[in-house]
Amino acid sequence: MDIFFYEAFEEEEKMLKSLLPANIQAGFSWKTIQEYGKNLPEARIISTRTQSEYPLKWEKPPQAILSRSTGYDHLVAYLKKSKLNIPCGYLPLYCHRAVAEHALMLWMALLRKLPAQIRQFNQFNRDGLTGFEAQDKTLVVFGVGNIGSEVCKIGRGLGMTVFGVEIDIKHPEFEYISKHDGIQSADIIVCAMNLTEENKGYFSASLLENTKKGCIFVNVSRGELSPSSELLKVADHLGGIGLDVFNEEKNLAVSLRSGTIVENIETLATLELLKRENVIFTPHNAFNSAEAVRRKSEQSIQQAVHYLSKGEFIWKVPVS
Repeated sequence: MDIFFYEAFEEEEKMLKSLLPANIQAGFSWKTIQEYGKNLPEARIISTRTQSEYPLKWEKPPQAILSRSTGYDHLVAYLKKSKLNIPCGYLPLYCHRAVAEHALMLWMALLRKLPAQIRQFNQFNRDGLTGFEAQDKTLVVFGVGNIGSEVCKIGRGLGMTVFGVEIDIKHPEFEYISKHDGIQSADIIVCAMNLTEENKGYFSASLLENTKKGCIFVNVSRGELSPSSELLKVADHLGGIGLDVFNEEKNLAVSLRSGTIVENIETLATLELLKRENVIFTPHNAFNSAEAVRRKSEQSIQQAVHYLSKGEFIWKVPVS
């Protein structure tokens, strides 16, 4: 087999099949590698998203790994841990707008108390439902790269005061402030940062307690940047929490799908947060627009065809 796609949801599998060249043999599963079981199909390329756990030892290792994600921190960590030297690719360009609009959806839903509005419709009761407008609020975007720059554009379009926090400025058209000033001035914080070994746990309780009372926090980047156990400590201080990504997401996703909850601090903290009215969670779905799924599928096929013909990916994971 040329390529096996793990974690392929229904719409994605359908799109990939419609675009695959006839000469490429492919297999598909909605499962992660660990959910698939022991008898993993042999393929020259395996393709996953971010929730699969790659084996440290393979019965027959793949020639290459393609992650259908904009981030590649999980691949870097795997290569370092396994000490394998195999080409890895990713998809850096397919979902900037989709993820940015998802962040918008989360902060607007929290500003306007959407969960409470839906719950109170059956009584047609407006008590306690007064929310806030986005215009003239201060939006601080941590990480102004491909996704973060789109978030900034959206904020400007809503008439918000927009600042970025960034150590490597690639979009000089926006105004930047320090981490300290960003935390203290924000009405809404959006995390769009890349994950590294150095910034895990970046949004700690001790940092977020310095925000304004009622600040909205949204993370559409990586869950390791804002552990649920830390967010739980400041949930009463924050005006709302919107997450599409979660710390220890692999365990959380498999636990929820299987109905067997793993008793660890992060999973329990995530489920405890979910009970709160000012919290909205989505299942790592920010990328999932029809337009982005098509781009993602097209670029996945481009990557596979390029590797199978030339022995390397177009978009390679940088390995130091």
